[in-house]
Amino acid sequence: MTYIGKSVKRVEDRRFITGKGRYTDDIVLPGMTHAYILRSPYAHAKINGIDTSEAKAMDGVVAVFTGEDVKDIAGVPCGWQVNFKNGDTMKEPPHPLLVRDKVRHVGDAVAIVIAEEREIARDAADLIQVDYEELPAVVNAADAVQDGKALVHDDVPNNICFDWELGNPKEEVDAALDAADHITTLEFVNQRVTPNAIEPRSAIGSYESAGDHYTLYTTSQNPHLIRLLMCAFVLGIPEHKVRVVAPDVGGGFGSKIFHYTEEALMVWCSKQLERPVKWTADRSESFITDAQGRDHSTKAEMGFDKDGNIVGLRIKTFANLGAYLSTFSTCVPTWLHGTLLQGLYTTPKINVDVTAVFTNTVAVDAYRGAGRPEATYLLERMIDTAALEMGRDPAELRLQNFIPPFDGVEQAGYMTQVALQYDSGNYHRALEKALEMVDYKKFRKDQEKARAEGKLLGIGFSTYIEACGIAPSAVVGSLGARAGLYESAQVRVQPTGKVSVYTGSHSHGQGHETTFAQVVADRLGIDIGDVEIVHGDSEAVAFGMGTYGSRSLAVGGSAIMKSLDKVLEKGAKIAAHKLEAAVEDLDFAEGKWTVKGTDKSISFADVSLTAYVPHDYPQNLEPGMDFSSFYDPANFTYPFGAHIAIVEVDKDTGKVTLKRFVAVDDVGNVINPMIVEGQIHGGLAQGIGQALFEETIYDENGQLINGSYMDYTMPRADDLPSFEVDRTVTPCPHNPLGVKGAGEAGTIGSTPAVVNAVMDALSPLGIKNLAMPLTPERVWRYIQE
Repeated sequence: MTYIGKSVKRVEDRRFITGKGRYTDDIVLPGMTHAYILRSPYAHAKINGIDTSEAKAMDGVVAVFTGEDVKDIAGVPCGWQVNFKNGDTMKEPPHPLLVRDKVRHVGDAVAIVIAEEREIARDAADLIQVDYEELPAVVNAADAVQDGKALVHDDVPNNICFDWELGNPKEEVDAALDAADHITTLEFVNQRVTPNAIEPRSAIGSYESAGDHYTLYTTSQNPHLIRLLMCAFVLGIPEHKVRVVAPDVGGGFGSKIFHYTEEALMVWCSKQLERPVKWTADRSESFITDAQGRDHSTKAEMGFDKDGNIVGLRIKTFANLGAYLSTFSTCVPTWLHGTLLQGLYTTPKINVDVTAVFTNTVAVDAYRGAGRPEATYLLERMIDTAALEMGRDPAELRLQNFIPPFDGVEQAGYMTQVALQYDSGNYHRALEKALEMVDYKKFRKDQEKARAEGKLLGIGFSTYIEACGIAPSAVVGSLGARAGLYESAQVRVQPTGKVSVYTGSHSHGQGHETTFAQVVADRLGIDIGDVEIVHGDSEAVAFGMGTYGSRSLAVGGSAIMKSLDKVLEKGAKIAAHKLEAAVEDLDFAEGKWTVKGTDKSISFADVSLTAYVPHDYPQNLEPGMDFSSFYDPANFTYPFGAHIAIVEVDKDTGKVTLKRFVAVDDVGNVINPMIVEGQIHGGLAQGIGQALFEETIYDENGQLINGSYMDYTMPRADDLPSFEVDRTVTPCPHNPLGVKGAGEAGTIGSTPAVVNAVMDALSPLGIKNLAMPLTPERVWRYIQE
């Protein structure tokens, strides 16, 4: 049976929907204690003193620790170095496990209380007296760099982490824009959002003195990286003494990639007490501790010649990093955002200038799409606005400026002005398919009739590209990554022909246990039920770089393919011996080796058994069937697509109704269409959520004013139409599966499509730019003004 390309039902769903999932907070260890972390109510304040005596005296309290207790422990590191334009190294202030000098955002950890029960720990924390001296706060990145503003870190002038530039020399771009026949200029904010994974973060530290061994259970997307960072940079523990387990993880959207202070803190506390220590965030705590996303303030200028061809693009962005550097925070506004500003267009001159800024807010890092949504929003808003200003059709303007088709084999990959070489693409085909699905010409006629009746009906486009399969190591290393971004896979064939796969990728909703099993079963010609997928445990899996950047199949799946090739290579030698034939005279298909031109064959299971019972066996070939591989790709992969939104705006209330949403995505070859469509649907919901509903709001004092589900709005089912999804297929030329990645596509393309549709609906009123989210109140106010 062929499994690749089939919508196989997810094998892991049975345990999830029957309540058999095993999440970090479900784990109960003998003698386990419970931690509660006292967090700052101020965004910026000196700590003049802490009195923990009453808390320590409370019945059931095991221990109380403050910043003084962990002052000799290094803070959690940043995993990506970015330099200033002049070559100076970025500013990298420490991020302590517990602060002791001053707090730098609401939610900064001041003390930890450990007790026999979580409720006791929480009550005891209320007894801790902290003498705060409140200081002025900065929350807006563009404002925080001004002279005289409060400093988040005293040794970081003007709160600037780095000032970075990419693309063509600025003077060349300036000249191109000076010569342009038309320049479109927009200033906008890609607002901050909160990830809101369904499972809050949790960590359990456990120490066994007998073997001087540590175990960390954590809600992580990449347990091996957590072990590496914690051991090498924070606690200084030899890696072989530390096991990190990420069991079932209930969503992440990027927010569970990073090494958080709580992970190292639980491990350190367990050593002090020689008892397990568990911490689980409540939802309000998640709002003030989980890394948040986006928050770019941008001015962009795009120039066109008299025929509508783009001649140049100039961008200045202030990127808000929050109070501390998170694991990948510095690469999001630079190498994940700046490098995608070519988009799908032949723009010959591009210059992007990014100033990354510390503020008294929660750290900002990768959130589903991570830099790619910010780049796409910028480009697609610029194209639609330019079309409006020049009286051009926005779809035709895109098609005119698209990069011509190329497959990366016969036609070389496209070299951009911003450091990347695209692998393969046919961008015209995706947009043309989306236009056909939406019946564009008919819509424009219907729109004219609707406007004549006083209705505000609009259509919006977004054509995007993203860099996925985050690697290769040599490239990302040259760009500042402090770790390799390969992936590992071990394929162990059992004597009976059953197969166990140990992958460094980690599933937190992607369906790896199904998709990876499809790849293995298809390649070996065995039943999918004979394949076991193991992940998330550093003791079971030798090493891995985890799951993010839509890299699981493109990198993790390719590592599995390399190990499968080794299995089949050895299997062919055993089969040739048993069949008394040469290896080159054998064909492998449908789970068996056959001598060409004959009916002589031997099954995969028989060969596997022979490998472990080598009585009749090739000389000089070692027994067993167990292979490991590391895969470091030659390039990123580049999914792309075209999204179209149709909206109606109620001019009396400002409410935006999303009437249709069409998405045509090209993610390369598809292993499981049902899983891909599910990924697209989820991404669309999140991207639409940012366009219409979601925003993380701080007041001028750095107080988060919508840090609960009563105040932070996410889309509900009845806010969304039934999505109309389709795809084109342009295989990736440089990985063995031809896949590109699908996890972030929906989020990247959908946001500007919705905003552009609203702008199209409001264009008869002379409105051409609105700040997200496009809430009814905001839209209504703009209409009134």
